[in-house]
Amino acid sequence: MRLRNKPWARDFIASHPEVIIPNPEAYKGKWAEIFGNNHPIHIEVGTGKGQFITGMALRNPNINYIGIEMYTSVIVSALEKTLEAGSPPNLRLLNINGAELDKYFDKNDVARVYLNFSDPWPKNRHEKRRLTHKGFLKLYESILTSGGEIHFKTDNRGLFEYSLVSMSQYGMLLKEVSLDLHANEPEDNIRTEYEEKFSAKGQPIYRLEAQYKTN
Repeated sequence: MRLRNKPWARDFIASHPEVIIPNPEAYKGKWAEIFGNNHPIHIEVGTGKGQFITGMALRNPNINYIGIEMYTSVIVSALEKTLEAGSPPNLRLLNINGAELDKYFDKNDVARVYLNFSDPWPKNRHEKRRLTHKGFLKLYESILTSGGEIHFKTDNRGLFEYSLVSMSQYGMLLKEVSLDLHANEPEDNIRTEYEEKFSAKGQPIYRLEAQYKTN
């Protein structure tokens, strides 16, 4: 992915600490202080420009959402979208690396992880970078509640097939599997920017829901 440099992005982000938390490590295990309630927390790893996470927050006021994006030039677009939506009180953003989630979240902090149109990293030598690799599955499990879930969408069939195998081998329960989400699109589906782009080209959208074993 080629990113356009936005020299103004850091200052703009710094001017909105109420949305993009500047010191998220301080809230590990106590995110209720940020949201002012104990509602379940759902996170999106790789939130991109924020269309999905903003839409979910507006639709589900009794769930707290955190969008995670490591690229400053991308998360600033998610910030703009959040502000345009009126800064929903149940939505925050983190400008952090998704590979370091355990620095910011404790066990039981998160109820669900969303992975939408993640980089497929198709070369074998990059397998460990795929967000559904067993190393990442272990990372998510370390911050999720017992029986927590991963909801995953992609246009990449290879990554989807890999994810099905990876999650099954990890011992997760596959609850929902769709090979063409938009053929019979659920009413509650919030589309991402990439989802709209790929669907318009006639590409099928693959989706799954997977649940960790309960303790």
